[in-house]
Parts: sequence; C-alpha cells; structure tokens
Amino acid sequence: MNSSTILDAVGNTPLIPIRYHGNGAKIFAKAEFMNPSGSVKDRAAKAMLLRGIQNGKLTNNNAILDATSGNTGIALAMFGAVLGYRVVLCLPSNANRERKRVLRAYGAEIIPTSPLESSDGALLKAKQIAAENPDKYFYTDQYNNEENWKSHYNGTALEIWEQTEHKITHFVAGMGTSGTFIGTARRLKELNPSIKTVPMQPASPLHGLEGMRHQASVIPSGFYDTSLLDGQLDIQTEDARRTTLEFAKENGLFVGISSGANILAAMKLAETLPKDDLVVTILCDSGFRYLSDEMWD
Repeated sequence: MNSSTILDAVGNTPLIPIRYHGNGAKIFAKAEFMNPSGSVKDRAAKAMLLRGIQNGKLTNNNAILDATSGNTGIALAMFGAVLGYRVVLCLPSNANRERKRVLRAYGAEIIPTSPLESSDGALLKAKQIAAENPDKYFYTDQYNNEENWKSHYNGTALEIWEQTEHKITHFVAGMGTSGTFIGTARRLKELNPSIKTVPMQPASPLHGLEGMRHQASVIPSGFYDTSLLDGQLDIQTEDARRTTLEFAKENGLFVGISSGANILAAMKLAETLPKDDLVVTILCDSGFRYLSDEMWD
C-alpha cells in the first residue's frame, strides 16, 4: 500500500458547469472547497510550508506564523497538525466563530487584532512579531511569499487549461492576497495570450466579502501585478449574498459569500459575451464556514 498524507489530497478539484439566467457565454466553476481543509488556500499553504522545509527555514525549533482572515490560517493549522508544527495566527477579532473554532480544533494559537484595521492590522501584527522573534517563527508571509502565486501558476491554471480542453476564453476571480488570480492569470496568458483575465473586487473598502480585499484601499501584496488585469468587476456585498443563496437552490452548491461574488461577476461578464465563449471562476470555500451569518435566516 502506498503511504500518503492529507497534503497529497490538495488540488485536482472538479470543474463544474454553472446554470444561470442568461444567454451569454458558458460558465464553469473550479470547486476549490473540495480541497482537504475546505478552501482554495490549501494550495498556497502547502507550497509555502514545503518550500520552508526544503530550504531549512522551517525546522522543529520554530513555529509557523502568519496573518489571516481565516482560510489560509485554517490550511496552515491543518498542515501544521499533520507535520507536527505549532501554528500561531494573527486574526482580526471579528472573524466569524466557525473559523475560530476550526483553528482551535487544529490546535492553532490565535492572536486577535483590531477589527477596525481588518486584514491589514493582522498583517502588520504578524510582521512585527516575526521581526522581533526571527528565530522563534517561520513567517510564511502569504502576502509576499512567491510560493503563493506559484502554487496556482503550477497547479490551478494547468488544471483549468486541461479541464476546459484549452477552450477557456475568460478567467474571473476575486483577490485577497491576489495569489489565486495572479498565478492563474499569468499562466493562462502564457498558454493563450488571447485569454482575458478579469478580477472581481468588493465595490467599496467597507464590505462583507470575507477574504476579499478592495485593492485601492489596502496594502497590496508584493506580487500584485496590474498588467494581468483586463478590466475589473466591482460587486456589492448584498448582491453577492443574494447570489450565494440563489446559487445553492439553483445549482446545488452551498458555497461562501466570496464564491457567490465570483459567480455573480462571472455571470455579469458572461452575459456580455458570445455563447461560444467559456468563462471560468473560483468557488473559494464552503458555506458551512459561514453558518453564523444572518443571511442564511
């Protein structure tokens, strides 16, 4: 029997056709909630940790440290439990209770940060801790770690390319660290320069699309690359919530609000395109990670 770990279950997620009320292009969604921790962030977390072990920066003498809004932290906590590392995460104190409970179930230590500073506050706190304790922590630094976008350049993009039989014409995805969008877009454009890659973002700095960032009002990641952006789709939180609820009833997929925003952006784009075009987007995580949200009531 071949031995394997949960790390081997990351990637190769299904590409699912999406029904919508429109006569435009076809839409397919990458079911990233089917990764082992339940989100797209498993890809980046796995890549960052394995590179840290490979280059000797992650050892038995230090702990894994990062800032997170939830999903990357959960992935790091899961892999930390498997690999035997302590995990310390800076998390905005207003993160929902599902995420906090999952993190604690995996044994992660949570350092709460100001909800008023959102993801930037957690990022600055993690940087401070890492700078003050360089020998105590392996700081994965997801906002600047090249392994983040490379995990999608080497994985997500190639999977989409093969699963669409090279027929993809447009890629749409929201941006948190921007690793999913940047890595996937960069590789797809190398495979076919005519592919359009369009980011989705919250319509304003104050929003409820957890994990997504309004790029003009936040500290950009070190690998954010505007040359890969073919336009932009701004989505209101309430519209994303409504789409998320409808999506479960019409497509049988119970996903998170950021996934609903991605689907809405993909539908808006698809309706402007010919029927032969093919739009692909990302289902970032499951709706089970948001059950305390009042929208389900």
